Amino acid sequence: MDENPHILVVDDDRRLRELLQKFLSDSGFRVTTAESAMDARVKLASIQFDLLVLDLMMPGESGLELTSGLRRTNSVPILMLTAMAEQDDKIEGLERGADDYLTKPFEPRELVARIRSILRRAGDVQSATTEFRFGSHIYDSQRQRLRGPDGIVPLTGAEARLLDVLAQSPGKPVSRDALKDQNSITGTARAVDVQVTRLRRKIEPNPRTPRYLQTIRGQGYVLWPD
Repeated sequence: MDENPHILVVDDDRRLRELLQKFLSDSGFRVTTAESAMDARVKLASIQFDLLVLDLMMPGESGLELTSGLRRTNSVPILMLTAMAEQDDKIEGLERGADDYLTKPFEPRELVARIRSILRRAGDVQSATTEFRFGSHIYDSQRQRLRGPDGIVPLTGAEARLLDVLAQSPGKPVSRDALKDQNSITGTARAVDVQVTRLRRKIEPNPRTPRYLQTIRGQGYVLWPD
């Protein structure tokens, strides 16, 4: 039983918490509940969960705020469960770092199906080393997703591919020509410089004096881990 996925349900509605705890337990999950974001943080500090089912609107810190905060340091999968059904609400939740989004009222079997789908994807991601950390940033090459201190950092496809290549050889310079060829960048090798400049603006505290994505004279670029 201890090997079953452990889920944290965070919702200020006591009745719904109890219903979800019973239904998810009957579906084979271990379930812990929290009545607020503060309560959730206390339990996250002492227990490693496999997934969060998180209400969006709660008194005090909202589900969106909790998600943004967690994404700075924690990659636990998050399924948002909320009565807010507008497309913009869904997009904002995903942009804050949620893995999926289900609106109330919902079919309990759909909730279980979505949870299992997220856990399968998370298992696939964890089967290989996919995260590269530098400073306050975490780059997930499997999802091509960059998390910074304020949440998800939007990347273009070219920027993500550039990070992919550099993160494969941390601390080792990669030539402009190699970066150009591996990233299918058109034009001269100087086109790589443009992509590097744009990426630095997103990851460096001071892009003019880069700390992590540095230029090595005569050799190319290097990405330094912590």
